[in-house]
Amino acid sequence: MSERDGFEHGVPCWVETWQDDGDAASVYYGRIFGWEAEQTASQGDGGSFRVCRLRGRDVAAIGSPIPEEAPPVPSWTTFIQVDSAGETAARAKEAGGSVIVGPMDSLEGGSIAIVADPAGAAFTVWEQGEHGGARLINEPGAWAMSMLITPDPHEAVPFYRDVFGWTTRSFEMEGQEIVMFTLPGYVGGEPSQPVPRDVVATVAPPGVAEGAPAHWSVDFWISDPDEAARITTEMGGRVLAGPFDVPDLGMRQATLADPQGATFTVTRPPGLG
Repeated sequence: MSERDGFEHGVPCWVETWQDDGDAASVYYGRIFGWEAEQTASQGDGGSFRVCRLRGRDVAAIGSPIPEEAPPVPSWTTFIQVDSAGETAARAKEAGGSVIVGPMDSLEGGSIAIVADPAGAAFTVWEQGEHGGARLINEPGAWAMSMLITPDPHEAVPFYRDVFGWTTRSFEMEGQEIVMFTLPGYVGGEPSQPVPRDVVATVAPPGVAEGAPAHWSVDFWISDPDEAARITTEMGGRVLAGPFDVPDLGMRQATLADPQGATFTVTRPPGLG
């Protein structure tokens, strides 16, 4: 497990989803991950913003309803800690990306900008205020890693290098190259994890993106992916892949869509089987 008290510039630090029915989303993720959701902000149109906690520590957020300018299908968004949201947004434009929204004030405090890379994968850069991002990561029920799904992983590398200073490592699994984004000098994750501790994100093999728009996916650790898949089906969501064992890594994983359509993966890490 990892209890956190802040993140470095260039490190993914938070995840949240916006859904039309925040109450239903809170119930679903409460059953899957054991989260307790507290409404921390409300809007005049009946909207709400809930911070989700595990063991009393912030792990994610659920907002509602979906903003008018956002795509109508719910999704999970990855936030990346930066020293300046404005300067990072400007670098993203110079590197061939686009600024979708902002910079603007964030409900979590500080300033954010929603940015897309050249292929269209959107994420949020966050110049934090009082809230320091996820306080608990890398344990069952908490977010562990975000993955870029894009048609050409190698075309994405220069953008993230120029914007965040990320470098890459790669390894081969079942004949496919798995690319990992790293931040030189960063030490995160867990000592027992199967990838180096300077890894800040991963990139899906090209075949995973076939027919899908470029986007950032989020992965949560869980003790029992099979039970998560069962609950998802029971509550009106879908099991998109798995559960299946990941060869040579000692992990079991499933890709799920929650009852309102937001997709994510759940992984049982090595040592919990």
